[in-house]
Amino acid sequence: MGGSDMTWARHILVLILVLGCSHRVWAVRYAGSESRLSISRAGDRCIRIRIEPVSRLLGDRQVTSTVLVPFEQEGLLDVNQLADERSISVGRLQVKVWPSAGLGISIRTDQGRPVQELTFSDDPNGIVRFRIDAMVLGLGEGARQFDRRGALYPMEASWGGWDRPTLGSVIPSPFLIGTDGWGMFVHQPLGRFDLRANPASFVPLSQARGSLDIFVIALQEPADAVSHYVLLTGRPAMPPKWALGYLQSHRTLAGPDEVLAVARTFRQKGLPCDGLIYLGTGYCPSGWNTGHGSTSFNPKTFDRPQDIIGLLHQMGFKVILHVNRPPQDLFGDSILQRSEDPSHIANYWGRHRQTFAMGVDGWWPDDGDELSAESRLARHRCYYLGPLEDRPGQRPWSLHRTGYAGCQRYGGWIWSGDIDSTWRTLAAQVAVGLNHSLSLTPFWGTDTGGFYPTSELTGELYVRWFQFSAFCPLFRSHGRTWHLRLPWGWNTGSFGPIEHNRGPDESELHNGDVEPICRRYLELRYRLLPYNYTVARQACDTGMPMMRAMWLHFPKDPNATMLADQYMWGPNLLIAPVLQKDARSRRLYLPDGLWYDWWTGQRLEGGRWIERPVDLATMPIYARAGSIIPLDPVRQYVDQPVDGPTILRIFPSADGGLVLYDDDGTSTGYQQGSDPKAASLELQWDDHARRLRIGPGPQMGRWTQGRRLFQAELVGGHRQAAAEFDGSPIWVQL
Repeated sequence: MGGSDMTWARHILVLILVLGCSHRVWAVRYAGSESRLSISRAGDRCIRIRIEPVSRLLGDRQVTSTVLVPFEQEGLLDVNQLADERSISVGRLQVKVWPSAGLGISIRTDQGRPVQELTFSDDPNGIVRFRIDAMVLGLGEGARQFDRRGALYPMEASWGGWDRPTLGSVIPSPFLIGTDGWGMFVHQPLGRFDLRANPASFVPLSQARGSLDIFVIALQEPADAVSHYVLLTGRPAMPPKWALGYLQSHRTLAGPDEVLAVARTFRQKGLPCDGLIYLGTGYCPSGWNTGHGSTSFNPKTFDRPQDIIGLLHQMGFKVILHVNRPPQDLFGDSILQRSEDPSHIANYWGRHRQTFAMGVDGWWPDDGDELSAESRLARHRCYYLGPLEDRPGQRPWSLHRTGYAGCQRYGGWIWSGDIDSTWRTLAAQVAVGLNHSLSLTPFWGTDTGGFYPTSELTGELYVRWFQFSAFCPLFRSHGRTWHLRLPWGWNTGSFGPIEHNRGPDESELHNGDVEPICRRYLELRYRLLPYNYTVARQACDTGMPMMRAMWLHFPKDPNATMLADQYMWGPNLLIAPVLQKDARSRRLYLPDGLWYDWWTGQRLEGGRWIERPVDLATMPIYARAGSIIPLDPVRQYVDQPVDGPTILRIFPSADGGLVLYDDDGTSTGYQQGSDPKAASLELQWDDHARRLRIGPGPQMGRWTQGRRLFQAELVGGHRQAAAEFDGSPIWVQL
């Protein structure tokens, strides 16, 4: 063969090799098995990635789940083999899949911004790796705070698995948010997150390896994270309005007289309160019931239960009862399903029916950390669908110690568990609440004052905690030595029932400063009811929590994004709890823009740190310029009729607005639009013209409320003007 022939032969050989390589087909492999990969679109900025072993597709049993709700999706890729790299468009995302050297998927926006890159190991462990280049938030409640990077999260619910005295219960939710613009929800399987390195890892549980169902979200703005969370797992249920009032817990009861005496003292002192919560016998020697797991009244404390409940109702109180020890394998999709199994929610709810029929208004399901994720969801479902079956059209309410992603659609109120009464704990709970609110439910709170008394429990600590709790969705006082959780309990000279061997010094029992400060924040909470109820409706419509990490509103401000000790209450109020003993000032950060001190009306430039002087009665609160904050007259309980207009407090120097929402506060008519009292008013402030417009909002149908009285009030301008709204737009000049 001549030289030219040899050259041609080499060219042909290279061509054959190139063509052969370009057509090489790779089997999709994951966790040691040949698998099938599917990618679908769930919205313009969300993709769903599912991987199933081929063997499972041929008939292996799959794990059932009630976590997700129905949502629209479009399948775009479904393969078990890939020839080199594959690129597909998914809504506003560009997705690239490559099979060589392990399965990998990268996601970018249609503008080219990297969102996330995942690799899926063919090792039997089935590790999924992903990028964590900036702060990571979410993952439910408890464990390391605030930025989740730097720790391994077993994702196991527990009462005390991770510094319980400070951080409280662990309630995992497999939803992560990267502050650089991504969210990820791991629907299945269960597993642990290792965020100690970058890339980070998701490691499936050994018995669940081989199948994956993961959602990746590209965030154009932070609100996209929570809106997609509720798209996938369900919109939160609207609470009864009374749940946004103050709730007082009781523990060891001296008898029926004490039940009524506490209620009468609230009313005699004029301290607003809506709910009275009673612990069961077992965790205290003398509670409302006969023992752990019981739903029968204790005759020593509730000798005439229906009569006592009736008297409490006459005084405007709701009655909430503690219950624990659910079936370990609680299950069921509906109360209407028939089953002989006592662990079905229909049968478990049946144990509550007789007590509920006496007029009980809500339940406090305690414990449950040992339940599976599906059983924890079933428990939330039980205390939502059960009351709805017995009282159709009336909103249920329950307060749980644990839960899982999706529990928000059954109400989903959760508190942070049995924490200690220390300053360190109070400071940590702010971050705990922010991560919980981003990734579990929008309705969260703590045991005000801490559950376990310590020598740090003083009138000062209780006041600072009370101030913080006034700006949490759940405003409840609870803990051992429970008389010190009453607003007047610090000035009686007595501890009351002592249930713990550690506690405050006796010198703290004559503190006359606590009750008037508690009154100040109780009254502020009740005056803010129209604002708070509006924010609760926002949470139910959009997933935006009531208690909002600063990142949700100021994502481009690195100073704001990192903050775990202050937060936004709804869209317009900045809350900076005082978290240090003997504080005389509070250092806080005001993001860019103009802000107003709630207490003094002073206007301040933002984009800087400030040192705000404080006394014991003052927790710093700031309103954004352009805010319109509605304030009602003080009530003693939410349903109490009041005279006087709703004040619209306007903070000038910028245009602004608020869609003010209201309804009957009790029915489920908000879901179908059948509540005749539902009202949506759009408030718009034109700062240049100094003019306020009050008009029908986007959710309002026919106005049926007659005339509603308002009084517009301009902060710093000493200008006021009355207004009457009758369904037609009006303008108020200030």
